[in-house]
Amino acid sequence: MKVEDVPQDLKFTEGTPVRHPIYAVDSEGKYQMVNSVGWEAKNEAIQWQLDAVQEECDEVLERIKKGESTLLEYYAVKNLMTVELLAHYADIPKRKVRKHMSDPEAFANLDEKTLSAYAEALRMTVEELKTFPEK
Repeated sequence: MKVEDVPQDLKFTEGTPVRHPIYAVDSEGKYQMVNSVGWEAKNEAIQWQLDAVQEECDEVLERIKKGESTLLEYYAVKNLMTVELLAHYADIPKRKVRKHMSDPEAFANLDEKTLSAYAEALRMTVEELKTFPEK
């Protein structure tokens, strides 16, 4: 690919400092690194992943409405965090994280310290963590 042909598709990176280094051939035939802000194939892959995450979030919301899950699971899924990762960042045992994700009563009875640990790990406030999301 030539330097002037490096794609610059802003679909997901507009207004952000995100750049992707790509090697391209300059006018002298030498490789050089050129920054790209995105390209169609990569954007399609990102969109596919975002759609999959949204679908999983919708499934969790349905389970919450049935009393089979909690907002903690929803926000973990939305933030691409596994039980293991959330447990690590919140410094809470995986066993407890699983319970707090699946047992609405256990989640409702969490103390402020535990809620704060989860909120910090998810980069949100405790109030946001306890609030059902609007679509």
